[in-house]
Amino acid sequence: MIRVLVVDDEALVRTGFTHILATAEDIEVVAAVDGGQAVRSVRESRPDVVLLDIRMPDVDGLTVLAELRRMTDPPIVAMLTTFDADEYVAAALRSGAAGFLLKDTDPEQLPYLVRALAEGGTVLSSKVTRTVVDGYLDKGEREPAARLAARLTEREREVLVLMADGLANADIGERMHLSAGTVKGHVSAVFGKLEVSSRVQAALVAERAGLLGPERNPERTPERDEAAG
Repeated sequence: MIRVLVVDDEALVRTGFTHILATAEDIEVVAAVDGGQAVRSVRESRPDVVLLDIRMPDVDGLTVLAELRRMTDPPIVAMLTTFDADEYVAAALRSGAAGFLLKDTDPEQLPYLVRALAEGGTVLSSKVTRTVVDGYLDKGEREPAARLAARLTEREREVLVLMADGLANADIGERMHLSAGTVKGHVSAVFGKLEVSSRVQAALVAERAGLLGPERNPERTPERDEAAG
């Protein structure tokens, strides 16, 4: 069972997400709270995944994210936003957020995205990816993405593209016919060569470096592919 905590300042959003996720047999919403109650609720309910509003009046999502990341065993956190171009998203990704999605995400896809997060996959809303990529990789902030990507071996590039497609290590291993340990080693090598610390940051570098095709859907997950088939 995947334990989820929803954090948003609007009761309507909290209720909506709770009802949508409650339709999935393998997902349990353990709490739905506003920003002021977020950290205490995480400590009490120990969720696997936190869906965290990035902009709230009582306490902003970045502050909550920073507190959660300081925990000994922090949950996976994905940021929620209503904006096509939210200036806070890039900062959240630098701070360790595992992804971001819009609040108007298709309700049918929300459980798939939560499963992808719980399995270590990447969730990037296709509507805001380009803006975030440009904001995250500001000029002068780090080497050009193409130069970073050039450090990778061909196999590491394959792993990177599959990570950017939202696949967890087990799915990557199955796709590439590799053991879980081998995939984990490749992922660690990718992180080191790209100078990043998370899968979503690696995915953004891949996007900026032009390694991802124009038809790619950043919210695709293995489960969604099966459902579409």
